[in-house]
Amino acid sequence: MPRATTKAELIRMADEQFDKMWKIIDSMDDIEQNNDFCFDADSMDDAAHWKRDKNLRDVLIHLFEWHQLLLEWEGSNANGVAKTFLPSPYTWKTYGEMNIGFWEKHQKMDTSLSMSKEMLRNSHKNVLVVIERYSDKELFTIT
Repeated sequence: MPRATTKAELIRMADEQFDKMWKIIDSMDDIEQNNDFCFDADSMDDAAHWKRDKNLRDVLIHLFEWHQLLLEWEGSNANGVAKTFLPSPYTWKTYGEMNIGFWEKHQKMDTSLSMSKEMLRNSHKNVLVVIERYSDKELFTIT
């Protein structure tokens, strides 16, 4: 998939992919949406997400939590408080542990599939609001 080079493209592509995901979800019946995934063991590599994300709810929560990272990072930095994208103590080498923490958090909270859908839809809207605040130059120029 090509990368966006303008704000308009970024928003269009984000919405298109988001809509595509919901069409797939909406094509699933309630049982499919609530059951654990069943992957062919031969198609799985050793990536942590195969062991962590057991069902649709887990995947949606994962996306929601990454939206939260973006929103918190942007909000803090936009208000003059320097903040790294990944919270301490995580790095790009250790963010898998952070993802496990997200999963554990929502297991303890007993986040439902319905809640995860609503949370993700809202966070997607919030991310698009943030994108709208920036110019093409601000979004796509490396400084």
